[in-house]
Amino acid sequence: MSRLHVYLRPLTIGILAVFLGVVAPPSFAETPADPSPTVSQPQMDLSGWKLVWQDEFDYPNEDLDKHWESQNAPSHHILCSRWRENVVVKDGILHLVNRKQQRGGQDWTSGSIWTRKKFKYGYFECRYRYAESTGTNNSFWLMTRGDDPTEGKRFEIDINEGHYPNEVNTNIHNWSDVVVGDDGKKSHPSAHKGFAFGMRPDYSLPLEIPITTTRLRLASNTSPHFHIRELRVFGVSDRYPDPLSESADQDIDGLVNHAADASAQVTASGVFNPNTRPEHAVDGTISTSWTSPDDGEKWIELQWPDPITIGCVQFINGWQKDGHWTGWGQVSDYTIQAHDGKTWQDVATMNSKDEADFGANYHTYGLLWTEDELVFYQDRKELRRTPNEFCKSECPIWLSEAIIHWAGTVSDQIDGTSMKVDWVRYYQKENER
Repeated sequence: MSRLHVYLRPLTIGILAVFLGVVAPPSFAETPADPSPTVSQPQMDLSGWKLVWQDEFDYPNEDLDKHWESQNAPSHHILCSRWRENVVVKDGILHLVNRKQQRGGQDWTSGSIWTRKKFKYGYFECRYRYAESTGTNNSFWLMTRGDDPTEGKRFEIDINEGHYPNEVNTNIHNWSDVVVGDDGKKSHPSAHKGFAFGMRPDYSLPLEIPITTTRLRLASNTSPHFHIRELRVFGVSDRYPDPLSESADQDIDGLVNHAADASAQVTASGVFNPNTRPEHAVDGTISTSWTSPDDGEKWIELQWPDPITIGCVQFINGWQKDGHWTGWGQVSDYTIQAHDGKTWQDVATMNSKDEADFGANYHTYGLLWTEDELVFYQDRKELRRTPNEFCKSECPIWLSEAIIHWAGTVSDQIDGTSMKVDWVRYYQKENER
């Protein structure tokens, strides 16, 4: 399954300079602009559309069952069973609540519901907030139930499978057909496209006040793991190379990358597997990487026998596929630190939650579903457009919370969190009703 992430938001990075162990006042250095679409994102215009169904959850909790059905069973493909008791309507908000609770043979419980009514072509929209923890899958989706329909295939359209804090995932699954891979394994045809907000593949951090040190560290709390393709530590210069250049070390005459010094020692908190060792982050090629472990401390460190003076730190992170950088395996936060001989001092920090936190704020996720096309939106701005090849029959609307490993670290922090839904709406074209 391919994963393509698009970077949509600019970052502001604070540079805190450290000189000979003295912390200087914050100074801000210019950084390259974020990659962005070459054209502006089209927006969904609802002129000429009629709101024909909605649920504002403005009723007592017990009335939910008039409009929705609920799962009341284990879910062995995920880490939680799901029950009506975990679905709560309160003060105009629908809560899908995560609890650390053994039930149905699983250690966690959560909630999943679907409409009693079925829908077909139109514009679908839901306003909600993610549960504020990694390891949660916050979903607004459409899926057929039962046998193969008379039109098209059995399908699933994930309008958004959101992962905290700021990842949007859109999926299209064909549940009728089966394909056999080169390894002989059977699967269903699927098409994934994801979007990581507030993150990027390349960082160049020139310091307005150079630092002198013998140790430099890059640390992150990103969950579950991340890839550092190249880590560069340049001396002082009035300009620095494009961080995505594969020949960055040779692009500017006289500029030294101290990370490539023969005397430099590179260590890390751990590795994801034996093929992703820390030395791969300083080997001069972006085709290899140090990949962090899933859990625990996550850092990579450079140490030199004698002090060096640093003017710029660069690193490349994530995954490259078919010549394009994706957001898979990128850091959602980082701290770069220099050691002053006694303690670590922060040099630069970033947390993508400061730019985009979909657990702290409500956002709207939408789908335009026609006979010919599927168009996905966030806050009515287009994210993805693809032909509709087999989604041709009516189906319910689903709202689901799940606990899964591939959404990040699963910890006790999940207990008591919830996906919070403000409303769900369905529109049809005036002339198509």
